[in-house]
Amino acid sequence: MPSSEMARRMRGVSERSIRYRIGRLKKSGVLRIAAVLNPHALGYSIIADLMIDVVPGQLQEVAAHLVELEEVSYVAGTLGDGDLSIQIYARDTEDLVRLTSEVIGVIPGVARVRTIIIPWKLKEVCDWRVPGKPAEEGAPET
Repeated sequence: MPSSEMARRMRGVSERSIRYRIGRLKKSGVLRIAAVLNPHALGYSIIADLMIDVVPGQLQEVAAHLVELEEVSYVAGTLGDGDLSIQIYARDTEDLVRLTSEVIGVIPGVARVRTIIIPWKLKEVCDWRVPGKPAEEGAPET
């Protein structure tokens, strides 16, 4: 939404103030502005979450390798069942099998890969909003 529209809706707050606040939020790292691609519109019809078990002592190396893969949209360390959690996009089931067994499964240090196909999503990361609770002490001001 343009700053001018925000100012119109927020009556009493100038467009300049809104641009300044957005700039401060970006500079502090609280806000990032990015385009969000639609994988389905680009021909990636399969979304899968993978839980990856890693050989002890090789977690960082495996994670760094996964970050570099174009098909991987998300890489995170986990506690509990599995060492790494990733999300991948594939064009079809054959592409998914190739990625999991011939690309990810053969990375040195990968001990086991478990695949969960995601048939649909109700909420994306980009849809998350800050809960309506009062700001906690130490939180950045907006």
